[in-house]
Amino acid sequence: MEFPSARIEQPVWVRTLIGWHVVFYVLVGVTAIASLTADLSARRRMTFLGLLAVLALAYQFIAIPAMTSNRRLGAHVYRLLMIVCVAGAVAIYPQSVFILFIVSPQIWLLSQRTRDAVPLSLLLLFAVGTAQLWSAGWTTSAFWDILPWMLISLAVSLLLGIWIDKVISQSQQRAELIEELEAARDQLAEAHHSAGVMAERERMAREIHDTLAQGMTSIVMLAQTAAVELSRGAAEPAAARLAAIEDTARENLAEARALVAAFTPVALSEAPLTEVLRRQAERFAAETGVDVQVSLDLPDDEVAALPQGQQVVLLRAAQESLANVRKHAGATSVLIRLGMSADGVEIEIRDDGTGFEPEAPAGGFGLAAMRGRVEESGGTVQVESAPGRGTRVQVLIPATGQEDS
Repeated sequence: MEFPSARIEQPVWVRTLIGWHVVFYVLVGVTAIASLTADLSARRRMTFLGLLAVLALAYQFIAIPAMTSNRRLGAHVYRLLMIVCVAGAVAIYPQSVFILFIVSPQIWLLSQRTRDAVPLSLLLLFAVGTAQLWSAGWTTSAFWDILPWMLISLAVSLLLGIWIDKVISQSQQRAELIEELEAARDQLAEAHHSAGVMAERERMAREIHDTLAQGMTSIVMLAQTAAVELSRGAAEPAAARLAAIEDTARENLAEARALVAAFTPVALSEAPLTEVLRRQAERFAAETGVDVQVSLDLPDDEVAALPQGQQVVLLRAAQESLANVRKHAGATSVLIRLGMSADGVEIEIRDDGTGFEPEAPAGGFGLAAMRGRVEESGGTVQVESAPGRGTRVQVLIPATGQEDS
């Protein structure tokens, strides 16, 4: 049995200890009042009341602090003092023996182990029984009258103490279990929070890569082209490149503001996906000179009815594929096809560029980001390519996929 001071913080013991305090003081007060009407001399009455006062003060200033801390010395001092006071009070006024009902459990409440409580319980009953026998005049008949009551009191005291010990042990076990569950809950919440933070970071990284980074790449390439044209004296084409740089920068600025406010691309908030794909194709063709064709196998109203999250995934897939064509493919033509298959909505981007080996380690973030975004929405990405044979990227989003907000 562990020392109950560690259990005082348990809700059940906070409540029950208050009850113990109230009952103790009530019984002491009732005993003191009863002694005032008893046939006692003034000296014996004052001695009796003095013992009750010492008991009450010891309980207040020694027992209660010992119950709420690990002060073993205080617990030992109070129990010995309590035995002396109770035995003395019973010797003076035998009718006060009923105070045992409250002081006997205190021995168990203040004991660390059962083997500590049992000897002290026996000592208390022996002292009280001796006091009663002394009060009765040490007669044989008084001894036999007191003995059954002492045996019954001993049995009740031990049973009550064992019950208290079990209740405290079970309460401690429940408290430890609750503490473990709360710790596990906190750890789980922290893990979920960390996972959410990492997922949000990855999502932000994809958004930045698919918007700002690609826009900056376009600006760099347009600026380089404009510089070459200016060096050749081609002012009009250079002016067109500068205008394209301005348009791209403005779009990047709008995307940056959209990232701060939400993850829905600005283009999709202003126009349907079909129109956005056509604009992307026209701008890409104007910037690179690559022939870009858009094939829409879905009516505009059906495309507009797609969940916003699916439209974002499809648009980002097209943007990433075009960015890869710009940076790596050296293609002369690109086909963007948006349609419906038996498994859901799909977008396909095909080019006639130099191609690459899909199994080779990826050198950039784009394809990995695309896969991550598509897989979050329950879709799949297929990349078919070979050196000198162009590249085909197919993104499939299940028709029952939930919106990826």
